[in-house]
Amino acid sequence: MVDNGRPVKHVNVGVKFGVGVVVVLVSLFACNLAKAVSSTPLEWNPNTDPSVAGYNVYYGGTSRTYTNVINAGNSTNVMVDGLVEGKTYYFAVTAYTFGGIESDFSDEFVYIVPGFLTLTPGATSSSPMQIRFPVATGHSYELQQSTNLIDWTTIWQTMGINNVWVEYDAAINGSGAQFYRIVLH
Repeated sequence: MVDNGRPVKHVNVGVKFGVGVVVVLVSLFACNLAKAVSSTPLEWNPNTDPSVAGYNVYYGGTSRTYTNVINAGNSTNVMVDGLVEGKTYYFAVTAYTFGGIESDFSDEFVYIVPGFLTLTPGATSSSPMQIRFPVATGHSYELQQSTNLIDWTTIWQTMGINNVWVEYDAAINGSGAQFYRIVLH
């Protein structure tokens, strides 16, 4: 990019294309206790500056400390693979010019990868068990319970308003086995 014949130091990606990262969760089967690997697509609005050649997506497990980078080329979306379910990731996008000059980071986007369920027993045998799991914005979830893995009853529903951990205290019913699963809508 040139301004009155002088090279401009960087492209302000945050202002020019207002990075609004949209995370779309394709599917979620959250009946596991083991950490699994997941992926998520990211999208942002293009920068209209004609000197922009492409975009880099930075992410990591600590705010503003990015340990990974994906060169998206001139695409305004990427699939981020290898994310651990239940872990929090921080994302930012930069634009770069044909001359290799890179913009400042966009606003940071925080994402908790859904798909991880934790169960914490109550303090006593009659205390409720705490069930926790992360939810994604725009999705609804049903927490279901079964005693035989065949017949399932919805015991709680929640809507993902923000990408956060939610919790539910499940009453302990008798001494038989109880199974739980989350159904994503």
